Amino acid sequence: MTCIGETQKWVKETWDRLDKKMQISAPKMKGKIPYTTENGHYDNFYERCPDWWTNGFWGGMMWILYKKTNRTIYRDAALDCERLLDKAFYEYYQRLHHDVGFLWNITAGIHYRLEGDTLSKRRVLEAANLLAARFNIKGQFIRAWGGAERSGWTIIDTMMNLPLLYRASQITGDMRYSYVAQAHADMTMRDHVRSDGSVFHIVQHDEFTGECTGYPKGQGFAPESSWARGQAWAIYGFTLSYIFTGKQEYLDIAKRVAHYFIAAVCEDFLPRCDFRAPAEPVLYDSTAGVCAACGLLELANQVGEYEKEMYRSAAVRMLKAIDKAFCNWDPQEDSVLQMGSHSYHKVEERHRHIIYGDFFLTEALYKLSDGEILFW
Repeated sequence: MTCIGETQKWVKETWDRLDKKMQISAPKMKGKIPYTTENGHYDNFYERCPDWWTNGFWGGMMWILYKKTNRTIYRDAALDCERLLDKAFYEYYQRLHHDVGFLWNITAGIHYRLEGDTLSKRRVLEAANLLAARFNIKGQFIRAWGGAERSGWTIIDTMMNLPLLYRASQITGDMRYSYVAQAHADMTMRDHVRSDGSVFHIVQHDEFTGECTGYPKGQGFAPESSWARGQAWAIYGFTLSYIFTGKQEYLDIAKRVAHYFIAAVCEDFLPRCDFRAPAEPVLYDSTAGVCAACGLLELANQVGEYEKEMYRSAAVRMLKAIDKAFCNWDPQEDSVLQMGSHSYHKVEERHRHIIYGDFFLTEALYKLSDGEILFW
């Protein structure tokens, strides 16, 4: 059980530290979008890769900060990010992928939902059209990437992009977007989630029948392992699908995956990069923890009163442990959350700052401070 008064004190103090850092960092990022840090300062990965899948997290983080503080520096930074992403539409159209929700739902989508901006609405619908166009009608799934060799590949990450389609149905009244999203969620529930609540990162399908034909290696230790961030995508993604559709099976599967995640971290609440990997070396992924915490907090809002505390308590304990072990609150350095691991086997992608870690930490703190907006 968590002490409510103690937790709220920690939330306020942690939010104030975050706000203090970002008031310094946000104005410096005009015309830039970060992926990681160099010498303690945000880089400008956008300059090298305008269509990179993480480019929406900076703008989304700025919208959350703005909604909580009403500081115009955050709104200005969010709008700047949204404008920069237009380059991905106009110049990199053929390279776009299933992660268009990460790019536009938490940038243009939040802008439209908060302020009704018409250009943002167009961006959201254009992105939704791109995602819906990836739907394989015969196989009943959204293909993750381009290329003939990966035509039948699906990925657990797509669950977090489905809210873009649900939002498009809300905006247009056209339920086809939602039907595509639900068909993909149904496939994910069947083919990606194992009976114990662990998940396959990537599944290969026959593109004509939808039959599962294999499990390609992804970002975890092995195809049959349990990549922590994939688990987090599933917790939050299925919870969001339940919120948008009311389908009980999505809530049930979110709980199953959540129970597996909680059991895997309950010793110290510091997520390893993969829950089915060798004991050595010890590899962490802080980003999996903060994303899972957001999913657990939202899951707590969807269940009965006697279940709520289980999910909320796990989220709070994980966030506090991650704060103590992995957060950098030096106001002279930009990034907050350290020790993120993009993938298990690439040494250069382990134990580093990654921008979506800062985003999900910010979102989790917002949720714990009684924020009512569902940014997805």
